Amino acid sequence: MNIQEVSVFIIYLVFMLGVGVWFFFRDKNQTEKGYFLGDRKMGAWVAALSAGASDMSAWVLMGLPTSIYALGLGQVWIAVGLALGYSLSWIYEAPRLRTFSITANDSITIPQYLTNRFLSKSKALQIISAVVFLVAYTIYAASSIKACGTLFNTVTGLDTTIAMYLAAVIVVGYTFLGGFSAVSWTDFFQGMLVLAAMFIVPLAADAMLEAGNFSPINDAAYWNAFSSWQEIVSGLAWGLGYFGMPHIIIRFMSIKSQPELRKSAKIGISWTAIILTFSAFVGVVGRMFIGFDEAVNNNSLVFIVMTRRIFPAIISGVILSAILAAAMSTADSQLLAAASAFASDVYRPVIRKDKAGNREMLWASRIVVLLIAIAALIIASNPNAGSIMALVSNAWGVFGAAFGPAILLSLFWRRFTFPGAACGIFVGAVVDIAWLMYMSHTGIYEILPGFCAGLVVAVLVSWISPLPSHEVEELFDKALAMSNE
Repeated sequence: MNIQEVSVFIIYLVFMLGVGVWFFFRDKNQTEKGYFLGDRKMGAWVAALSAGASDMSAWVLMGLPTSIYALGLGQVWIAVGLALGYSLSWIYEAPRLRTFSITANDSITIPQYLTNRFLSKSKALQIISAVVFLVAYTIYAASSIKACGTLFNTVTGLDTTIAMYLAAVIVVGYTFLGGFSAVSWTDFFQGMLVLAAMFIVPLAADAMLEAGNFSPINDAAYWNAFSSWQEIVSGLAWGLGYFGMPHIIIRFMSIKSQPELRKSAKIGISWTAIILTFSAFVGVVGRMFIGFDEAVNNNSLVFIVMTRRIFPAIISGVILSAILAAAMSTADSQLLAAASAFASDVYRPVIRKDKAGNREMLWASRIVVLLIAIAALIIASNPNAGSIMALVSNAWGVFGAAFGPAILLSLFWRRFTFPGAACGIFVGAVVDIAWLMYMSHTGIYEILPGFCAGLVVAVLVSWISPLPSHEVEELFDKALAMSNE
């Protein structure tokens, strides 16, 4: 155990908890809208880096580089797909989602927005969405907690399971206390730290390679990015996930104005493009710098090993805190999004029949945060749960397939109906899971068939459903006019 690295970790964790405590006491009387959406007061920089950091979890520092390190340039298509999807979501989806969510009775969650978009009194869509949220976010949060455990174990020698529990306590602590504002501001700091780390490590390693400290990669297959059409199609399909990823697109709804949103889009797209480029660079340089090591591959350690070999302890402690930052910034957003879905879309309307007060809703949400974290810990501590990248892949696929088509159609198709949305979400999730279970041998990432199935079903059911009411069409037209201002 290196005392300097551990000291840096402790300082960083105390700072993150301090942010949550500060927002808890500053906003003691905050409303449900404040807890879940920061009262729609987020500025461009905080919203952009918060969206990016909540997306680019530890998998972009551990999972993706290690996939490229082990399997070759064919895995780079994941980064290409993500960059394209993220850019398109900011450019086309974000402006409309912000104004549509405001017009749709000032909705503060994605399921709530989809219901209000059709002026529906049915709770079916909210319940279906909340169930998908709880299942997928528990798996997603497990990947982040597992990454924290691996990092703590590598740096401190602390038992991996104990390290996972420690990380979960910290994340739950500031999410429980501060809500959306605390999560967004911690994500902002974490996003800056991740960006710095992704610049420094591969560039330093590359400099050492030029000095002759490397093992050349003589395997021609490693350098072939076009060896498999399945790799290319599946990699690009990752970009579809952004259109339905609740903890990311909820940031679009939180921005205070359309001009700020446009500014935020430029910041967010630039940040993500840089992160993904350097993530791929880490994988390739790491293979030459370290050589292939099965232990590095199995535990997703290429970034960690490079950092500890290149830098002195106090600097490596700061850089490795970026991995902790990445894992925590995604876990907190996932917990908050899942809690908001359950509290606002199931607890209040179904369990309490709209009788729950503001204080009761806040505490119900905090309890859900705690319960999901416990479930995620159980999954993460299971040795058969799969790698960090595998857990992220599973959750990403479900969200993208279920919500992507419904969100896009709700923003761009006036004829879209409530039954179409409900059926599309259900079918997208079911096909995604079924493909993962029974068709994964095809080499096609399950998000692609799931997204396509959800889109087709949503369109077909909408066509055979009665036309939207005049009021629903007016809502669409009003929101569209606002988004073009």
